[in-house]
Amino acid sequence: MEFTFEKGRIRFDRELSELDVFVRKFVDALDACGIRYVVISGYVPILFGRSRETEDVDLFIERTSQEKFTELWNRLSADFECINAANASEAFAEYLSNDTALRFAYSGSFIPNMEVKFPKRDLDRYTLDNRVEVILNGRSLFISTLELQIAYKLFLGSEKDLEDALYLWLLFKEHLDVETLKRHAVQLNVSEKLRDLK
Repeated sequence: MEFTFEKGRIRFDRELSELDVFVRKFVDALDACGIRYVVISGYVPILFGRSRETEDVDLFIERTSQEKFTELWNRLSADFECINAANASEAFAEYLSNDTALRFAYSGSFIPNMEVKFPKRDLDRYTLDNRVEVILNGRSLFISTLELQIAYKLFLGSEKDLEDALYLWLLFKEHLDVETLKRHAVQLNVSEKLRDLK
């Protein structure tokens, strides 16, 4: 794959997987409702070609009104169902508003599922406010910055997460803002792991 980098934007083309189609369909509903989002965690390296399985895709959505969320719920219901809440009111009041994630899957299925949550920490809000646009096959998708993604994967620290961090580092090291990456590493107390990565 060949990547084109612009400020705040990465552009490339490749054949879509079933997981890509699942993610695209979900974020299309968010876009249609005018709700900002950012995809984080395991799907990011997968998006850029890492070959591994995942059962869920994580994203933050901006804090929004119950009315706006209900609009999203109704739009999603054409293709998706919520695994852990029965209706929009319950989902908003008992889950999102209490900083508990919602999970959506294709109707009649459980995997893959989309884990949706409001940002609750400063780092979560930073992730949403500094999202990066990825244009895959001419269509936009918003992800966490690569610098934060790498540092956070080092912070999580499982074998899979460390492999994700290494994959992103090796793929994009010529295009990363190293000072920003170091700052995130200090923030997450993973500076030593970052040095080992290099």
